[in-house]
Amino acid sequence: METTVVRTRYAPSPTGMMHIGNLRTALYEYLIARSLGGRFILRIEDTDQERLVDGAVETIYKTLRAVGLSHDEGPDIGGQYGPYVQSERRHLYRPYAEQLVREGKAYYCFCTRERLEQLKAAAPGEVVGYDRHCRDLAPGEVQRLLDEGTACVIRQKMPLSGSTTFQDAVYGAITVENSELEDQVLLKSDGFPTYNFANVVDDHLMAITHVVRGSEYLSSTPKYNLLYDAFGWQVPTYVHLPLIIGKDGRKLSKRHGATSFEALVQEGYLPEAIINAIALLGWCPKDNREIFTLDELCAAFSVDGISKSPSVFDYDKLAWFNGEYIRAMPAGRFQDWIRPALAQVFGEPVPEPALLAELLQPRVSRLAEIPEMVRFLTVRQRYELDLFSNKKNKASPESAARLLPLLYDALASLDSWTRQAVHDTVMALAAEQGLKTGQVMWPLRIALSGQAITPGGAIEIAVVLGRDESLARLRIALDRLSDIIAEKGEA
Repeated sequence: METTVVRTRYAPSPTGMMHIGNLRTALYEYLIARSLGGRFILRIEDTDQERLVDGAVETIYKTLRAVGLSHDEGPDIGGQYGPYVQSERRHLYRPYAEQLVREGKAYYCFCTRERLEQLKAAAPGEVVGYDRHCRDLAPGEVQRLLDEGTACVIRQKMPLSGSTTFQDAVYGAITVENSELEDQVLLKSDGFPTYNFANVVDDHLMAITHVVRGSEYLSSTPKYNLLYDAFGWQVPTYVHLPLIIGKDGRKLSKRHGATSFEALVQEGYLPEAIINAIALLGWCPKDNREIFTLDELCAAFSVDGISKSPSVFDYDKLAWFNGEYIRAMPAGRFQDWIRPALAQVFGEPVPEPALLAELLQPRVSRLAEIPEMVRFLTVRQRYELDLFSNKKNKASPESAARLLPLLYDALASLDSWTRQAVHDTVMALAAEQGLKTGQVMWPLRIALSGQAITPGGAIEIAVVLGRDESLARLRIALDRLSDIIAEKGEA
């Protein structure tokens, strides 16, 4: 017996940025194909010509490349089922629509836009479907209107009674009363197929075995099934994914934060962290593991792990994922990744780039955090002298006033301003004064940074600032502490 090859397709419409929901659909299509030894197809659905956005197709390619979702067939690489752009397949759809007309399963509809709008206006506030005005027109009348060139669409004849049931891999059996289904348009008056019709025809012709999409499309699935039935075609396996919501329980939107892949990357999230987080939006691995490479996802993924419940897109959790991937990143790659953010603050050349990378890698969660984290290195901060107080290190403005002149003199005498030289000098001074490391490092760090929390300690800050700026900041701190020194002298 011949085994059917699993074939999934990601079929985006080029109408803008790729949002989290679209990317999850692409990812799950990819994971189903790869986990079952199948093929992953890219198809561009551009039948809605009015909503097309310039550059959106390239955004699709760019995003899929960035996250590693390589397709086996598509517009750019071809394949035996091409073309893979719906507008290039336009000639295929009319014969199928007309076949259904000949078989009495569809009909020509000549209703104008104005008449359809009047139907809606007659029942304000209600959802009004098409009234099937043209469904039973006499054959002679239909031919007359066609001969006159009257604009028309082709609509499917939906059953007027009974129900339609379909099986979904996630939600199980779902039944819809046929009386709730409108006679859907298959072919528009401009010759372009509707989204639903083109989907069914293309999925059949491309031998698609699994269709993955959001749960908001559950209600339209009976229309798909009735088309498959009308043609006598095999129905694919449906996999509907749970709704993605924000922490407030509402459907995810821009009010929650960045919702497109491009915007998330601009905010400093890594593509692999985004994919990892999105993979768990509705799917739960059997061992409750969280960190996965794409290859590991392919090995672990199974449709039976997908939940029906809405999935919360948690930006804090995404930041955690991002931090984990940053920590695991090779040092050289991390240094290259953060360089534009550092250049934004320091300009070029960036001082001590390797040292800054070493300080930031354990601490940063997003690239966008870096400019603010290092701003103090280029802008002298205004701070209260109380910042020199620290109980743990037994530090105070008074102790700083005594110690900083010694630190200034010791550092000013250095011939070489290296990390090792600065460290050894400060530690030697601490030993001479009988002080613990923290008692010396705290006032030095405050004087150099002007803030209590910094990436890295006093030694690293001094090295990045350089000799001249470090000594200048120490001089400023000494001047501000001079009153305390004077008061102690008088006492």
